[in-house]
Amino acid sequence: MAKEKELSFEENLNNLETIVKDLESGNVPLDDAINKFTEAMKIAKTCDEKLKNAEENVNKILNKDGSLSEFKIEEE
Repeated sequence: MAKEKELSFEENLNNLETIVKDLESGNVPLDDAINKFTEAMKIAKTCDEKLKNAEENVNKILNKDGSLSEFKIEEE
């Protein structure tokens, strides 16, 4: 079984926008609308996970020894 290519965040977002436009048009039969909604929820979850992962990576700082640690602002 071949592994599917993982879509980028932008590709997923474009697919999600297309589905939303289709659903908003009101010209989608109910069964198709349910399938499109289910697919949209899967895409939204994938996008959310990618954003959370990106946020975690952005909140890390590179130490002098090359290791990563959480970026923290010390408040006085």
